[in-house]
Amino acid sequence: MSATVLTADAARDAKITLIDGGRGTQAVHDAVVAMRAARRSGSANTKTKAEVALSGAKPWRQKGTGRARAGYKSSPIWRGGGVVFGPKPRDYTKKISKATRRLAFQKALTERINAGDVLTLDTFAVKELKTKAFLSLLKEQTDAKKVLLISDSFDDNTYKAARNVKPVLLATATDVNTEQLLAFDKILITGKALEQIAGRTTKE
Repeated sequence: MSATVLTADAARDAKITLIDGGRGTQAVHDAVVAMRAARRSGSANTKTKAEVALSGAKPWRQKGTGRARAGYKSSPIWRGGGVVFGPKPRDYTKKISKATRRLAFQKALTERINAGDVLTLDTFAVKELKTKAFLSLLKEQTDAKKVLLISDSFDDNTYKAARNVKPVLLATATDVNTEQLLAFDKILITGKALEQIAGRTTKE
């Protein structure tokens, strides 16, 4: 069975909470920034003048050489010396509220639905563990190259057959996030997944 476009009216019938007007734009920005920041390792590290493994001896005597005074070889103005205000290991995580995350998810989903980019189908499963079979089934649903496929769960055949298809991402309804909703040309959602997503858009 081919996929059908999920309209705003059909989404409301499925109990998906949609956002009207411009509300939620800032929430989307905050949520995406927070997710990208959380992926940063924060492991960049430079050594200060106190940490550089150089001798602490005075390079030359204070007076009489004609050169500028120098107290240590690890001076930041010298080659091989320490770094001033360089990066240190840190946590880039940004905290946002649960309400902001929900609003961002609602807004992103609303915009994709209004643009006609969300398609629904009953189920999506390949019968044999072949990438060709996966691509064939996917092409029956949409011609888009970058596709986000959302289901309540995926069987081993479907999951493994899709591993080599880089422009396609398989995500469960409980794990899909705002950034993923915005990153793909088309979004395919199965019936059971639609029910779970509807639950994520309602206020708990």
